[in-house]
Amino acid sequence: MTLLSLVACGSGQGSQEGGGSDEGKAAQVQGKPLSKADLEQAAITGTDLDDYEVERQLATPPASTRTAEPPDCTPVAQALGGSSGFAAVARTGRLVFPKRHGHGVSMILSSYRAQDAALVIQAFRSAAKRCETFKDVRADFRYDEAALQSDPGYGDESVSLRLTQLVADTGDEEPVRVPYTVMAVRRGATVAMFTEFESPQASGGKAAAVVPEVIVKTQLNKLGGPTASK
Repeated sequence: MTLLSLVACGSGQGSQEGGGSDEGKAAQVQGKPLSKADLEQAAITGTDLDDYEVERQLATPPASTRTAEPPDCTPVAQALGGSSGFAAVARTGRLVFPKRHGHGVSMILSSYRAQDAALVIQAFRSAAKRCETFKDVRADFRYDEAALQSDPGYGDESVSLRLTQLVADTGDEEPVRVPYTVMAVRRGATVAMFTEFESPQASGGKAAAVVPEVIVKTQLNKLGGPTASK
């Protein structure tokens, strides 16, 4: 399983999720969408993090066409790919690797219309609350033990989900259990999605995957404003 597999996505769908109450809250969100050039300038680089190397993803991440079974879990499957089903104004991706040892973090920055940025977070949070187990139909992986974490308190709003990917879950073969964490943080009209996984060989599939706080805070600092909402 490679980190690059985390960022496979499809084409855009446009605005889609959210009922009346959520849309009412989203309508209050303020923020100007960043252009592609703005996102590239705002994305972290290797000079921003002393203990990490940062690589720019060559392909521009698109909106996601991933689907899940059950369908209500689709926003979680999309977030695992670092994206959403909402059409973005611009996107850019980074892979952040520790210089010494450990797994890298996949980060996707997406600029939306302000209302859509809020709805991306709301759709992910709503799905994360009710999806303990599901299948990523496109990647053909199952996930279980999904558990919404306490609000990390980053940016204007944030959501963090821990779950376990089941690899080679076929027949009588015992699946390899890979712990994952996916975190979404909104700052104005920009959403940053961070994805990290833990090596099952090193942890026995039991240690929780953690997105390093320094990466999140450094990226939010470059986007401007306070790094935490509380």
